Amino acid sequence: MPEKTLYKKEILLPLGSALLLSDGEKLKGLWLIGQKHFGGHFSNLSGIPAEETLPVFLKTETFLARYFAGEPVSPDGIPLAPDGTPFQKLVWKELLRIPYGETKSYGSLAREVAAALHRSSMSAQAVGSAVGRNPISILIPCHRVVGAGGNLTGYAGGLDKKEALLHLEGAWPRHSM
Repeated sequence: MPEKTLYKKEILLPLGSALLLSDGEKLKGLWLIGQKHFGGHFSNLSGIPAEETLPVFLKTETFLARYFAGEPVSPDGIPLAPDGTPFQKLVWKELLRIPYGETKSYGSLAREVAAALHRSSMSAQAVGSAVGRNPISILIPCHRVVGAGGNLTGYAGGLDKKEALLHLEGAWPRHSM
């Protein structure tokens, strides 16, 4: 089966420039320019043609506009197709279950992944590695995963951007009772 042609579009977000990647139907990537693991396993992003009007790009941009306007939106209507290992895809699926405005610890996420795999436990570091390689930033909300005790830790786009996203969602700073 031949591979689908890929298309890209550079967009400007309140956090800076970002790159969208699609196979023409589904969203394959959304990276902040310069983030760690930028482009994922796609080695020649410069050779991919730009396309401004793909429906999936327009849906993604509408989602992002609403998100950055402070609306608690969900990416449910956007066809997502991140490339990764089966384990990474499972972790990313669990990330989609973290509601807007809430956070989850790496340890808690590891317990949920372990349960999904019918295991008694799972390394939080292994889960953290998969979280860090999430190719669809913001829509697959890896920014909602925090360290033990709610500490901000680990975000491929930078901790300042993670903090900004959580602040936008009202999940940071945490207020103690």
